[in-house]
Amino acid sequence: MEIRSYADYLRSLDDQALIALFESRSDLTAPVPSDIASLAVRASSIPSLVRAVDSLNKWQLQVLEAASLLAEPFTEKELLSHTDKSAKFVISALVDRILIYADKDGFRLPSNLREVLGNEVAALGPASAKKLKLKDLENAPAASKKVLDAMVWGPPRGAVSDVKKPNPGLAWLLDQGFVSPVNQQTVVLHREVAIHLRGNKIHKELLIQQPELEGRKVDAKSLKDASISNVTTFLRWTEEVLNFWAQQPASALKAGGLGIRDLREMTLHLGVSEDCASFIIEVAYISGLVTIDPDDRILPTHQFDIWLAQPASVKWETLISSWLITSRMSGLAAAPMGPELDRSNAALLRRTILTILESSENISPSANSLIAATQWRLPYRRTGGIAPEQIQWVIREAEWLGITGQGALSPYGRLLMHGEELASIDKDLPATVDHILIQGDNTAIAPGPLEHEMAQELDLIADIESRGTATVFRFAESSLRRGLDHGRTGDEILAFLKKASKTPVPQALEYLIGDIAKKHGKLRVGNASSFIRCEDTSLITQILKDKKVEALGLRRIAPEVMICTHDAQDAMNVLRAAGYLPAGEDSQGILLSGPRIMRAQTKARPPRIIGEFEKLEQSQLEKVVRTIRTGEKSSAKQSTLRDISHEALGSLPRTTANETLDLLTNHLRENPTKSLSIGYADNNGLVSHRIIDPLKISAGSLMARDHATGEVLTFRIPRITGVAAL
Repeated sequence: MEIRSYADYLRSLDDQALIALFESRSDLTAPVPSDIASLAVRASSIPSLVRAVDSLNKWQLQVLEAASLLAEPFTEKELLSHTDKSAKFVISALVDRILIYADKDGFRLPSNLREVLGNEVAALGPASAKKLKLKDLENAPAASKKVLDAMVWGPPRGAVSDVKKPNPGLAWLLDQGFVSPVNQQTVVLHREVAIHLRGNKIHKELLIQQPELEGRKVDAKSLKDASISNVTTFLRWTEEVLNFWAQQPASALKAGGLGIRDLREMTLHLGVSEDCASFIIEVAYISGLVTIDPDDRILPTHQFDIWLAQPASVKWETLISSWLITSRMSGLAAAPMGPELDRSNAALLRRTILTILESSENISPSANSLIAATQWRLPYRRTGGIAPEQIQWVIREAEWLGITGQGALSPYGRLLMHGEELASIDKDLPATVDHILIQGDNTAIAPGPLEHEMAQELDLIADIESRGTATVFRFAESSLRRGLDHGRTGDEILAFLKKASKTPVPQALEYLIGDIAKKHGKLRVGNASSFIRCEDTSLITQILKDKKVEALGLRRIAPEVMICTHDAQDAMNVLRAAGYLPAGEDSQGILLSGPRIMRAQTKARPPRIIGEFEKLEQSQLEKVVRTIRTGEKSSAKQSTLRDISHEALGSLPRTTANETLDLLTNHLRENPTKSLSIGYADNNGLVSHRIIDPLKISAGSLMARDHATGEVLTFRIPRITGVAAL
């Protein structure tokens, strides 16, 4: 009966009211209901009501909780008396969501809403089954008042040693019916008693307004400088991560995601915290720049090459847009790129926090005030509220990305919120430099962001020692060997440094490059499973005696050749760890020193998004309403036709196939535009009513449009039991 009343209320709404409903409750449009009755069933279902309640702010939720405690139908005056006068402005928002709807006698709630809100709303117990004399509370003994004071604001249940042997204060309350036993050790305070003692109020504190943000003012220039620095840094971090894995791919865990050893290696490479490194990896993953190959290697995708060639504003927008909509939270204690990182409210939480920051221009709010404001907007009853640490994760991620600067929403963040062009990022980026300053301690300083080609070359032959406005690179044996492995010669490396540096290349660095280049490739490794050969027989002898490489199981098969049970790559790694400088060669004996920048052979597979339903555009909402209106008219028409058909079938004569054929032929000739009611027998001999528009007769069958389905069907004439015109 309640659902029927709910459906009747929905039928009374105009198109604008239905559009307002779908704007606030997007789940009702996926899929589009066939008619109003289907809409009513879905809108009053528990899953849909849970989502609707979770979309309320704290004040709206308090008003709805107060409404759920009133007997139906209730008036606006009754609801205001239990809350506040300002609640009248909240009622309209609840009516738009159809969480409250008007009946001829007052307001009502959907039948399942109280189940969604729970049994002890606002820490109030169940209602009493009998009428209570609340005036007697004024004369309650002191011991009874003490019990009431402990239970009035909740929890409504109290523990006792034995309800059959209560103390005097509790005994009086039990006798008066103000408290009832739940079991032998538990009693509960009735709802009416608690509300009376609360001064006819439901909540102890009415959270009418969003808590104000408290923080410090950030001047516009500092904000802009901080945010553009964050943007630049994050783009560089992303590029470094993927360039690193292009040369040394990480291996994914069997359960999915990046292992802790590889994560720590990346953390050390970037010089950031593990949380930051995990976030950088996650953003690259959800943006499709990195993926896990079928052989469980983590590699950059070809999309990364396209990304590298784009302007900084497009690069940043690619990363930001993925972060805004993803349901994954990198702050959770799980492996980056792995499962178990999804939270359905993640995208909504990010949008909410950015909206709050947008309302306070150039204000860097304190963490506590921002958490309080966010929890007021998203009380999330079903989970007990948004966890403070999740809000803090979003705050720090927005800072890393450059959406905020020094805690305040950046100019680029505001452009992003309004969907405007981000080309200003390209103009505000610091100018690139085309030179470095090499120091005497085998380091080089880049006094600004390097041009792309120079940065790529330096990444091959040097390690980044520190980052900031000026980046410090260090030339070491391992980094120079990496450049040689990528096909550079010692002379080419030295020529590049002399051209790029505005300071002379130190003699010590020249000697280091020459010494490593001379040794590089002297020892060669290939697949045999693998073999190791060297023209220097004394070096072969030295390696055979070296205990550091015993694990390779080397065996000498010729003065200049050894074989190994490990593959070539493993053998080279062990030899390098032991201090040797081997190089690879192919089956023809040619030195393999070309680039080893790898890419995934499969397409990027960004994780799916688990979240709330997407809001539709205005034109789409109007189409949804038209579809429901059409379905409603069709349902009403079909109901009428079924009644007509039922009456007509009762008077249908039993006709033979030939008689039926004659009747249908005459109808098509004389009244081709009128509908017919027929009886039609199925394979089991059961007769059903059909309303049809005859089209033509062919090969002993009638082609007609069935009103029930709207489709053109074929009816075999021998199965038609009778015909009547409508």
